[in-house]
Amino acid sequence: MRLERLTTNKIKIFLSSDDLFERGLSKEDIWKDSMKWHQLFHDMLEEASEEFDVDFEGSVAVEIFSLHAQGMIMIITIDDVSEENEILYDGFIEMQVRMESSEDLLYTFDSFEDIIGLAKRLFSMSIGGGTIYHLNQNYFFLMKTTEQLDVDRIASILSEYGDPSIVTICRLEEYGKVIMENNAVETILQFF
Repeated sequence: MRLERLTTNKIKIFLSSDDLFERGLSKEDIWKDSMKWHQLFHDMLEEASEEFDVDFEGSVAVEIFSLHAQGMIMIITIDDVSEENEILYDGFIEMQVRMESSEDLLYTFDSFEDIIGLAKRLFSMSIGGGTIYHLNQNYFFLMKTTEQLDVDRIASILSEYGDPSIVTICRLEEYGKVIMENNAVETILQFF
């Protein structure tokens, strides 16, 4: 689990699929609103509270972004609530949850050589495409998924060369630099 403070009242939490598995959870538990999920959520709030010295009282908005095989990202926004409008019931926090899902695979790499190795491996499996971004000394590989692709298999190959990205595609599109667009695998093999 990785925590990042985005603003004074907004925190991002990234949970990999392994993190969920270690806690005995599946993504379905989250969508079903299970007790295991509530316990995990309160544990995450407690850890975030300790790390960022934030009090979670009142109402919080929770946005959950499923990253298919990579895990999930949660954005927690703490509403500024005055004492007279405080919404705290017996230690429980009122949650407004919005869930989004992305089937696209986005991975981060420390070096371009790792992406070259990945491209060769994907090409040997007759898999092409992909877009490469650069942001903050890291490279990012985005694979748009289609019905023809075995997403779990591709995710496992990507995991051999890089790590699931906690940076969202929206942030990359706004602040990152596109290195190769749409046909990254083919372009890499042409030049390397």
